Amino acid sequence: MVAQHSSEAFAAKISVVVADDHAIVRQGIVSLLNAKPDITVIGEAGDGTEAVRLVQRLRPQIALLDISMPGMNGLTAAVRLSRLAPRTQVIMLSMYVERDMILSALQAGARGYLTKLSLASELAQAITSVARGHAYLSPDVAAIVVADYATGVPNGAPHAERLTLREREILQLIAEGRTNREIAQHLSTSIKTVDTHRTHIMKRLNIHDLAGLVKYAVRTGLVEP
Repeated sequence: MVAQHSSEAFAAKISVVVADDHAIVRQGIVSLLNAKPDITVIGEAGDGTEAVRLVQRLRPQIALLDISMPGMNGLTAAVRLSRLAPRTQVIMLSMYVERDMILSALQAGARGYLTKLSLASELAQAITSVARGHAYLSPDVAAIVVADYATGVPNGAPHAERLTLREREILQLIAEGRTNREIAQHLSTSIKTVDTHRTHIMKRLNIHDLAGLVKYAVRTGLVEP
């Protein structure tokens, strides 16, 4: 679903594309942002794939992405947008404040990270700040980043829990119940490559069964319970 408006009418406004797989949540965010005099939502998406297509076509200043979306999550979408639409800045939204997730979002190129518990005024502030070239972290997220920096331990998570963005993408698809063949088709790769990634994921996380992988994916916000 896409909302497009005259570029002249909104020349002074910050253009935003919103992506969230929950229609009610997405519509609420859109209504809140459109009520702000200096922000306009020019497009809406229900998943990461649609978000990437919209941003490529509409070229907004800001892409506001939910991390946990089916198919292509917000992390993968952010990586693709950094290459396909580098002038669009990404802000991540999540229900979770997980150290590893925050690190992954920043590595994916996100310039902002907020929880869905943030106030509407903070969301607008984040969009304005990032549009002006600054980074923005909600207070609870910033507290984790600062605390970990102070202790000298990057994001505080053990090395075993470090997954690449591709591994996170595959873990999400595994947790969604996809078979290796289905994952390979979805990612346009070989079944052998998917199986290799699955083995690396289990080794890095020290998890050796499907139920454990699903629990980890839920706990870290890759999929919703």
